[in-house]
Amino acid sequence: MQTLISILGTSVIFTALYFEVFLLISLFETKKKRKVTSQLEYFYPSVTILVPCFNEENTISGTIDSLLKLDYPHDKLHIMVINDGSTDNSLQILEKFRGNNIVEVHTKENGGKFTALNFGIERMKTDFVGCLDADSFVDRNALKNIMRRFTDPLVMSVTPSMIIEKPSNILRKMQRAEYSYGNFMRKAYGSIGAIHITPGPFSFFRKEVFEKIGMYKHAHNTEDMEMAMRMQKNHMMIVNEPDALVFTVGPDTIKKLYKQRVRWVSGFLGNLIDYRDMVLNKKHGDLGLIVLPFALFAIIMSFVLLTISIYKTSSTIIDSIYKTMTVGFSTPKIDLSWFFFDTSVLSILTLTLIVFIISLIMYGYKTVYGKWTVSLEMFYFVFLYSFIAPFWLIKSIYNNIKGVHAPWR
Repeated sequence: MQTLISILGTSVIFTALYFEVFLLISLFETKKKRKVTSQLEYFYPSVTILVPCFNEENTISGTIDSLLKLDYPHDKLHIMVINDGSTDNSLQILEKFRGNNIVEVHTKENGGKFTALNFGIERMKTDFVGCLDADSFVDRNALKNIMRRFTDPLVMSVTPSMIIEKPSNILRKMQRAEYSYGNFMRKAYGSIGAIHITPGPFSFFRKEVFEKIGMYKHAHNTEDMEMAMRMQKNHMMIVNEPDALVFTVGPDTIKKLYKQRVRWVSGFLGNLIDYRDMVLNKKHGDLGLIVLPFALFAIIMSFVLLTISIYKTSSTIIDSIYKTMTVGFSTPKIDLSWFFFDTSVLSILTLTLIVFIISLIMYGYKTVYGKWTVSLEMFYFVFLYSFIAPFWLIKSIYNNIKGVHAPWR
């Protein structure tokens, strides 16, 4: 049993480490191309920003205010807020913006975020459109940094860098490290043409995307992933703009985080099943051959590592109980000589993976904040996240097996 666990654990961790090294090398290989991109001239076409809103009375005003502060010609900026049947005071708050010639406020019956987005796309009059969730806020330079990427006529969509806004507790600090790691991943995926999610907070598109491949779909409550997958299937280019910063509010309790992640992972699995013909399909390059298969592997990996952790912890506890029953209780002696350290391949690989993940989180901080940073947030993510994530993974797999749709809220 011990040998089997060692082989499984070593294989899983080695594969994870190999994948991350592959992404890092791919990122470095496109360094010259990114330097050229950073020198692009700014591009100021007319743009529509859609803000779907359902019961966001606490944040909607700040969201719109951040859009009005964008460093972008206001005569080229159109903000369309779609109140999706809110039952709180969101509509009353939106009334104060009706006199603003940049902001349009529309109200419709509740139908879900994808229907609100489609409502706006059908009524927009510009060639470019983006979305901002009603609980998110943008840096004043975000839009102009995104739009310059569209000077390349092949670019069909641009995604931003996402940051947790003012993390107030350990859970949100953990998420800020997670989002930093995610910013590295999105940047790396962009370098190999493998972005498979166009996040709701401030992803932008050419209007022709919707004219050619259709509008948003329900897509298991993860319409942002389904749209990106559909674009990839139709070989439409999606790129990332690291300098477009978007701040969002993360869940502040375990219960809220659990529900959010069950929806995300359930949606990912549902969309992966819908687009299963792309997996291991060389027509879709690194996305089909590497990124999607590894994303599925990562879910399996979580269960393997959780099983190994439970087994090792249980074995240690049981051995300690037997020892105490046999020779009685004694104060453990701490010996820091190298002889007593676990130098197995599994342990060394695990430590290497942890150090590598922390380094990538630091790289994500460097991308967003301009400096290398070490903080407790990184350790919260590495250790706390790995402990709680399997719970929503199990629930998500159960949902897909049973055909249960995870609710938006």
